[in-house]
Amino acid sequence: MVDNRYATALVIGSVLSLMATVYLSVAVGTQHWYQYSCPPGKREGSNATELRYEFINGEFDEKTYIEILFRLNGTLGLWWRCILMERHCVNFTLPQQFRPKYKNLGNPNSEEDLLRTYLWRCQFLLPLVSLALVFLGGLVGVCACLCRSLTPTLGVGVLHLLAGLCTLGTVCCFLAGVDLLQQYSPPPAGVVGSLGWSLYLALISFPLQMMAAALFLWAARSHRKNYSRMTAYRVA
Repeated sequence: MVDNRYATALVIGSVLSLMATVYLSVAVGTQHWYQYSCPPGKREGSNATELRYEFINGEFDEKTYIEILFRLNGTLGLWWRCILMERHCVNFTLPQQFRPKYKNLGNPNSEEDLLRTYLWRCQFLLPLVSLALVFLGGLVGVCACLCRSLTPTLGVGVLHLLAGLCTLGTVCCFLAGVDLLQQYSPPPAGVVGSLGWSLYLALISFPLQMMAAALFLWAARSHRKNYSRMTAYRVA
C-alpha cells in the first residue's frame, strides 16, 4: 500500500517530467536558439537573392553561412540554420554535425579547433541522451507500477537527475560554442545577437527535470525508511 504523500509526489513528478520532455523536444526541433538582427540599411545593401541561393544550394561552409546569418537576420539551432528575411531553413546533416571545426573558419587546411569541435558535438548529442534517459525512466516507472513497488522509483529519480545535467550541459555547450564562434568571426557593426525562445525552453526543462528527480528520490527514500521502521517494529 502506497501512502498518499508518496502517490502525490509521484504524480507531480510525472507531470513535471512530461512537461520537461515536451519543452526539450520542441527546443531540439526548432531553430530559435540564437538569432541575429541586422539594421535595415545593411540588409538593403546586400544581394539577398544571391546570398539566399548560396545559403540553400552552396556547399556547407561555416564561414559562409554564419556571414549570411549576420546579413539576412538569421537564426541558429541545434539542427537548423535559417534566414528570416527569406523564410528559408537548411538542416544540419549528421555528417555535418560531426565535421571538425577550424580556427580559420572555412579553411580545412588550418589548425583544427578541438574545443569548438567537441562543444558542437556535445550540444546536439546531450539533449538526445537526456530524452533517452527520461524515456528509460518512464519505462522503469511503468515497471514499478506493475510490480506495485516504490523501490525502482529510486532509479527513476537518478535517471531524471542525469537527464537534467545533460540538458544543462546542452545549453552551456551551445552558449560557449556561439561565444567562441563570434570571437573568430565577430558580427559586423550594428548586427545584434540575442538568445532565442528555443534556448529558453531548454533552460526551463532543466529545473523541471531536477524537481521531478527530487520528488522521485524523496518518495523512494522516505518509503524505504518507513518500510524499514515498520519491519523492525513487527520483528520487535
